[in-house]
Order: sequence, then C-alpha cells, then structure tokens
Amino acid sequence: MKTVIRAFFRTLRVVLGPFMLLKERLTRPTGVQRESAEQATIDLQCQSLALYQFSTCPFCIKVRQEMRRLSLPIEKRDAQHNSVNRDALLQGSGATKVPCLKITDSQGQTQWLQDSKAIMAYLRAHFGTTSA
Repeated sequence: MKTVIRAFFRTLRVVLGPFMLLKERLTRPTGVQRESAEQATIDLQCQSLALYQFSTCPFCIKVRQEMRRLSLPIEKRDAQHNSVNRDALLQGSGATKVPCLKITDSQGQTQWLQDSKAIMAYLRAHFGTTSA
C-alpha cells in the first residue's frame, strides 16, 4: 500500500510540477530597487545564506518569490535531486524537510531555519525595506 501511495504522489508531482513552475515564472514579482551600495551590502550578507529546496514544492516557491521580491541573491540548493545537498540538509537540520534556510554567522555558527513562514519572516526582518 505504501508503494501505491508513493507512486500516486510521484505521478501527481510529475503532472502538476510543470504547471507550478510556469505559474511561478508568470507571477514573478518585481524586486526591490536599492541604491547600489546598499544592494552590495545585502549581496554580501546573503553569501552566508543557503536555501535548501525542491523545485516544485509550493512552500519553496513561496520563499523563492519572497526572495525575488526582496532582491536577495541567496544560493538555492536542490535537496530533491542532489544527494550531497540532501545529506547536508539531513546532517545539519536533522530532517529532509524543505524549505530550509541555512544561516551561517560571522563566527561560523550555523542555524537551520525550517518552515516557509519563519523563513519569510526572517528575510523580511533582516532585508525588508522601511519604505512602503
């Protein structure tokens, strides 16, 4: 029975996945425009971040849309098809749940932030603009 359920969801992902990616592409938000010096500072801060994600995960799509909205060049790591990334996610966070944001501070300490709402709240708090 377990294999039947897995086969059903795998087929569902194969059928719906391209439509989800198309919708993401068509509804791509416009990024925030910043002064070049401010954007350079944010680009530097984003080098310590990495998003572990699946391409067709709806929660990952929400986080990627927020990253585009905030103009954040965060590295995206595929944890679905890349076993090295999946193993790093499992080792670091204790689960292969996505989306998961890896945050490395200046002292080299790593924090793993799971849940799309928590990730988006973190991004808004650290990189959101003050002008509305």
